[in-house]
Amino acid sequence: MIEKQRLLERASAYGLDISGILDLLDDYARLLVEYNEKVNLTAITDPEGIEIKHFLDSLLFAAQPEVTGRLVDVGTGAGFPGIVAKIYKPDLQLTLMEPTGKRVEFLKCVCSELCLQADFVKERAEEAARKQWREVFDVATARGVSAMDKLSEYCLPLVKKNGIFIAMKAQASEELSQATGAITKLGGKVMDCRNFTLPEGSSRSLIFVRKISQTPAVYPRNGGKIAKSPLK
Repeated sequence: MIEKQRLLERASAYGLDISGILDLLDDYARLLVEYNEKVNLTAITDPEGIEIKHFLDSLLFAAQPEVTGRLVDVGTGAGFPGIVAKIYKPDLQLTLMEPTGKRVEFLKCVCSELCLQADFVKERAEEAARKQWREVFDVATARGVSAMDKLSEYCLPLVKKNGIFIAMKAQASEELSQATGAITKLGGKVMDCRNFTLPEGSSRSLIFVRKISQTPAVYPRNGGKIAKSPLK
């Protein structure tokens, strides 16, 4: 499905050794393309697109030293970056959070086929954070779910104190400036922003937000309020 040597060389250019997981990634790509014919998972189904925009993108996240312990991937969709992170770092305790039932079935299929242990939460993040999933994770991440001010309210309530929220963004500067107030209200503090360029030239930013205090009980609000009135 994927061109293993090409992916190996591209990952190596970022200092990543993926020689031991190429077969798993190839199987993942095959399952993605097959399942995508009956369930809308992704618009990216060509081998090179999967290699760069799904796998390399997720691997750059997974390789960060802060990605350790108990990880929740919010709105994971087809499993990016969470499943790739689990493949790259098998010791991660992975929770895949996705409200769409058909996508959850795909995630379960992939993890079963690849013999990966994960928990599956078929809920929206703002609902899960008002239940047993509040402030239990070492790391939360999300890719392409919403703007940073809204995304922080989805993700930070799931992170335990001293844990970290890592947002995957195409561009960081403008969204960050608009989200600073929200991050502070939710108990977070921006610690770092790491920028990468993918092989086809697109930008990727990883924004690191440390959870320095507990999120006030009034957050997260319901999804409608988050969408219409992001925290300032």
